[in-house]
Amino acid sequence: MPDWSYHPLKRLLLDALTPATSRAFIHKSMNTIASLPGGRSLIQFLGHMNPPQSLHKVVGERSFSSPIGLSSLMDSKLSGIKAFQELGFGFLEIGPIVLHEPHNANPPIIENGQLMFSHQHEQVPLKLALRTLASMEQRVPIFARIDKHVTKPELELLVQHLTPYVDAFVASPILISSFIEQPLVRPLYASFSADEWHLKNWTLEPELTPLLTGIVITAPRHSMDEYWHEADNANECLASIVSHVKVSHPQLAVVTSGGVNTPEQALRLMHAGADLLLLTDGYVKAGPGLPKRIHERLCFEDEPHPAVQKWRWSFWFGMFILMGGFIALYFAFTSIILPYDEAFLGLTRAELHQLNPRILAFMSHDRMALAGTMISGGILYVQLARHGIRYGMHWAKVAFHSAAIIGFLGIFLFIGYGYFDWLHGLFWLILLPAYYFSYIEGKKAQGAPRAKHDDNDKAWQLANIGQLMFVLLGFAIVIGGIVISTIGVTHVFVTTDLLYICMSPEMLDEMNRNLIPVIAHDRAGFGSALISVGLLVLMISLWGFRKGERWVWNSLAVGALPAFIAGIGTHFYIGYTTFIHLLPVYVLVVLYVLGLALSYSYLKKR
Repeated sequence: MPDWSYHPLKRLLLDALTPATSRAFIHKSMNTIASLPGGRSLIQFLGHMNPPQSLHKVVGERSFSSPIGLSSLMDSKLSGIKAFQELGFGFLEIGPIVLHEPHNANPPIIENGQLMFSHQHEQVPLKLALRTLASMEQRVPIFARIDKHVTKPELELLVQHLTPYVDAFVASPILISSFIEQPLVRPLYASFSADEWHLKNWTLEPELTPLLTGIVITAPRHSMDEYWHEADNANECLASIVSHVKVSHPQLAVVTSGGVNTPEQALRLMHAGADLLLLTDGYVKAGPGLPKRIHERLCFEDEPHPAVQKWRWSFWFGMFILMGGFIALYFAFTSIILPYDEAFLGLTRAELHQLNPRILAFMSHDRMALAGTMISGGILYVQLARHGIRYGMHWAKVAFHSAAIIGFLGIFLFIGYGYFDWLHGLFWLILLPAYYFSYIEGKKAQGAPRAKHDDNDKAWQLANIGQLMFVLLGFAIVIGGIVISTIGVTHVFVTTDLLYICMSPEMLDEMNRNLIPVIAHDRAGFGSALISVGLLVLMISLWGFRKGERWVWNSLAVGALPAFIAGIGTHFYIGYTTFIHLLPVYVLVVLYVLGLALSYSYLKKR
């Protein structure tokens, strides 16, 4: 569930539910999707959240794909653990684990807009932990937090049963001494709170230090009766403690838990010396996209200006499509049908016009719409080459080539009714070598996106809704393209088409048996072009939204205009203005305008 879907759903539904109910709904929904065949691929397609290779690190002889993890506070029922592995986390914490059935803890509540947790932690029984871990494919390290109230015999059983399934143990200082006599084959982390640091000037006992791989520092808390929430200064407090611990115990890894609501706060803790970060309620406030935004902020810090790579052939591929669109537009405004069309029909343009002038107008509207769609696609391909592939962005390469391959396959729809347009075939052959070389040069585009995300400000909140509008726009265009392609190779016409032409398919077929195949090949070609452009809009919207990415806003703003102008303008040009026929296009225009308006401040701000 990316931010563009999470935040609207949160406002409309989740905020009206109790925290426990909304948590169960979200976690179980995501876990169900992740468990379905193709579910993991769907999550990756929608979010593109895999951590970049540059952020991989080794801590305590364990490899982490990302320094960002999720605290056990967020999933005490282990109901979302399968899905969390797909959301960009480098590790997960579970617990606190107890041997027997847990006590009845109060679930989290919302008070004055603040997420509150009970002092009685929600515990995880060993049986549930083992059943969940044994049934899942583990792809990230798992930290098991041991409940601080377990006895020494219970601790021995917990460690014995959990060791095959977890990668590290987290325990309170009270329990650490019990591990002196406990043979360990997993890293051990001592846990203490920032409040303990300030109250007791917390230090490690010398005999315990050799046992430890690192320590986990939880954010300071503000208590209110039976509940608590993170203190307002949690991030600054944690950064100060991390700096002190790194000086006094440089050999230990430091993990912070909480105190991160924005990418900037995560960066502050990393600069202070934190090796790993566990997200808590900041993950709820900022949304599931927070790990991805932190990754992009860290990448920006490491390399703000990526190196330029080969991109010229990708640029020329887009330019060829752009020029092809203008050529098609010229023919649609002038002769409409070409000599080889007339030869196939056995009719001249004048003779066809004499039989029914609306047939030529109808063919013109399909060809104008195709031309406008090609121009829009060419603009988007050029922009992806100039601003994405040029700087080695892997997501831009995937978007570029996925749409291009779908566009190439669309040529087979042209012959759905037995008519092959040789000019389309020639254009396909011209494009093929350009695409081949663009594919070769794009192989090196493996870079991760980077952006200077700072706060969860108003511009970012509006941009989430704007991104949702563009995602819906992309999906709608793809679906529209599939529908038009299907119609083009089956029924060819919809009811409003026949009302405009004032003839039935049987009458057209009786007039000329080759007329419907010519019309069908235009419809199918237009539909396949729409699918390709819809995929471009969709993938740019899903993967390209980042603060200050002006080119994304410019590409969507300029790139969609030719298709809209041609799609709507051609209908008014030929007098085919049936409202129900144009209604889908009007809806797309509304999504387009809303998306541009809501995302303007976020994308256009330098």
